[in-house]
Amino acid sequence: MAELSRPQPYQPGAVSLFFVANAGVFAAAFWIWLLVQVLRTSAATGFEVLAATGAITTTLVGVVLGARMALQHSAAIRHAETKKLLVDISWNAFAAVGNAESAGKVVPFPVTLGDGERVSQRNSGDRRSVLDRRAGERNGARDRSGGSDRRR
Repeated sequence: MAELSRPQPYQPGAVSLFFVANAGVFAAAFWIWLLVQVLRTSAATGFEVLAATGAITTTLVGVVLGARMALQHSAAIRHAETKKLLVDISWNAFAAVGNAESAGKVVPFPVTLGDGERVSQRNSGDRRSVLDRRAGERNGARDRSGGSDRRR
C-alpha cells in the first residue's frame, strides 16, 4: 500500500528569509562603507562613526533575525512531529478498541481503576476497554472486574 501524501508542515519561508537577507545586504554595505572611510581618512569623522554604528546594528539585527528564523523552523518541525505522533496514538487507541475481543495486535491502554477495585483483584489477562467500562456504568451493571454484563 502506498504511503499517503501528507501536507508539508508550516516552515518559515520567504518573508523571514527576505528580512534576514535584507539585513545581511545592509550589514555588508555598512561594513564596506566603514572600510572605505577608514582607508581614506586618518582621523575619525562623523561618517565613520555612522558607518560603524550602522555596521554593528545591522549585523546584530541580521543575527537575531537569522536565529529567530532557525528557531521557528525547528519549532515547526517539532510541531509537525507531535501532530503526527498524536494521530498515530489516536489511531492505535481506535484500533485497540476494535481488536479488544481478538488476540490483540495492539496493546490496549490501561484504564483507571474504580472506587472498590484493586490491582491485585485483576489478573493480567482481564483487560477491558474504556467503551465497555462506560457501557457498564450506564447500565448500572458492574461486576468485580468492571466489565459490563452484556459481554458475558
